[in-house]
Amino acid sequence: MLDIIKKDPWLSPFRQRIEERRNHFLRKEQELTQNGKIGLSDFATGYLYFGLHKTDAGWVFREWAPNATEIYLIGTFNNWQREEAYRLTRVENGVWEIRIPLDSIRHLDLYKLFVCWEGGSGERIPAWCRRVVQDAQTHIFSAQVWEPDNPYVFRITDFKPDTSPLLIYECHVGMATAEEKVGTYNEFRENVLPRIREAGYNAIQLMAIQEHPYYGSFGYHVSNFFAPTSRCGTPDELRQLIDAAHEMGIAVIMDIVHSHAVKNECEGLARFDGTYDQYFPSDPTRRNHPLWDSFCFDYGKNEVVHFLLSNCKYWMEEYRFDGFRFDGVTSMLYYSHGLGESFTKYDDYYDGGQDSDAICYLTLANKLIHQVNPNAITIAEEVSGMPGLGLKIESGGFGFDYRMAMNIPDFWIKTIKERKDEEWSPAAIWWEMTNRRLDEKTISYVESHDQALVGDKTIIFRLIDSDMYWYMSKLMESSYRVDRGMALHKMIRLVTATTINGGYLNFMGNEFGHPEWIDFPREGNNWSHKYARRQWQLADDQNLKYHYLSDFDRAMIGLIKSVPDFQLTPVVKIWEKESDNVLAYMREKLLFVFNFNPIKSFSDYGMLVPEGEYGIVLNTDNPEFGGFGLNDDTVHHFTHRDPLYANEGKGWIRIYLPARSALVLKRL
Repeated sequence: MLDIIKKDPWLSPFRQRIEERRNHFLRKEQELTQNGKIGLSDFATGYLYFGLHKTDAGWVFREWAPNATEIYLIGTFNNWQREEAYRLTRVENGVWEIRIPLDSIRHLDLYKLFVCWEGGSGERIPAWCRRVVQDAQTHIFSAQVWEPDNPYVFRITDFKPDTSPLLIYECHVGMATAEEKVGTYNEFRENVLPRIREAGYNAIQLMAIQEHPYYGSFGYHVSNFFAPTSRCGTPDELRQLIDAAHEMGIAVIMDIVHSHAVKNECEGLARFDGTYDQYFPSDPTRRNHPLWDSFCFDYGKNEVVHFLLSNCKYWMEEYRFDGFRFDGVTSMLYYSHGLGESFTKYDDYYDGGQDSDAICYLTLANKLIHQVNPNAITIAEEVSGMPGLGLKIESGGFGFDYRMAMNIPDFWIKTIKERKDEEWSPAAIWWEMTNRRLDEKTISYVESHDQALVGDKTIIFRLIDSDMYWYMSKLMESSYRVDRGMALHKMIRLVTATTINGGYLNFMGNEFGHPEWIDFPREGNNWSHKYARRQWQLADDQNLKYHYLSDFDRAMIGLIKSVPDFQLTPVVKIWEKESDNVLAYMREKLLFVFNFNPIKSFSDYGMLVPEGEYGIVLNTDNPEFGGFGLNDDTVHHFTHRDPLYANEGKGWIRIYLPARSALVLKRL
């Protein structure tokens, strides 16, 4: 019996479905590896064969286009004309090839394919091209030759991510600048990476790396899967960024999009060879994503699996990414894309509406990634709660290292919007923070980029709203909303980050309460970058209160890192009282006490804890973090012996708990 069923007997009725899923993967792996004659990593090397390559003998270019009748290579080197010398030859299995003398093509030349098929033709950007640029005047995208005389050479070649725990700073390079423009890889490396190191995070998750024609898609409408976006700089500048992060001890995770592709025909994969079903399903209802206005991949086609697996290996080998956060996994798992589904019972996961080919691909991808780099990190963005997503493949799982705890940000938004402060429930908070499958690691977070997009609000803006514009200065009187918002902002982050069983994620700037929302340049805002940037100066200005939140976040991350393998330590509930709005729990020697009550402070609040002496190591109400300083953090607390619990080594600790504050005490 598979471990996934042993660990969760409620899965027993679905044993056949789970075993079928695993057998599907095993059969496909055998097929792709020629019954084990080659490794999965050897199979995923399409980027070394397809596309444009410079060799000692000349240039060689290959493309897969089974429906094409003629293909020409056109570009600045032949004045964009279809010439016989640049006509490709069909070789086998729908593959086209051309060999060109070395002096015919040069570094930075622009090029495309002119593809002909029965009844039509069109210009196409090669599917495997490694760089795509946009003309500043015409806005037309073209592939670009990237073969510099002195390519970047990595200095760090043996980096190993620190996952004890994994502390992720989610980033978008383009909007990481304070200026109203698109930021660059170099600016990020020079200005933002040092901030992340100082804040204590040990990983960054880079969004919008794969080229996408519309900047406002946040990088999720990918057109060119092997090309790092040229908006932010050159491929070598991205390599230099990743190398610098590794030098700082920071892992680099890529937000990879294999769940769908942009519909654009001139830039992307759509109708590449004149057909809709080259990379995508022939059935329009399966091909079209009804919510995202994009095309879904046909994961049952070996050529598509080859393309996507090669894409995973390419980013790891060519750029040294340390792993991937797979976007839109729920959409991949189900034919319904999870839309309108409740997922309230196990039957919902195994009712026949699952895309077995997509599930097989995800399992293959996880196996490949960990073959290429055993220390690689894979994270699933998945909302349905599909069992086994974060379990090892041999246990009957999908092989992801982590899954996103997507219930947590939804819980915080719902709580802030719908509950009065005095109704904040310690039981509900505890349940949401710790409600997870015990055998699967999760990434907990209060808010990612999703919660800050236009039409929504960041947590800090929900709490403080328009008072952020008037009362965040330390030089003027504060407001109740600012005091309340800052207090809850710290408490919400502390309870989320310190109940993790895997890792914690924060979107850049949210740690210091970056104001307002995210809105990319578009026609509706007159193509403004005002809300597509990060105002770092707010956190740097000691006359403003933002730095209090940033300082607290740094102290919180430092506390978590002070405990070896913090994420593996048991989370033991100590106290929970609804009428008081008080919650307490322990991890090793750390005692976390939260008073969510908006008006009541408690003197000598008692609870049973392991006997000993305790000192305050973190206090959300400390004036250093913008609090009122109602506790003396230098005072140590001693437990009082209770004969009833003496045999258990427990005693009563009595603490002063100011309203809307949290304390972390350490048993000395």
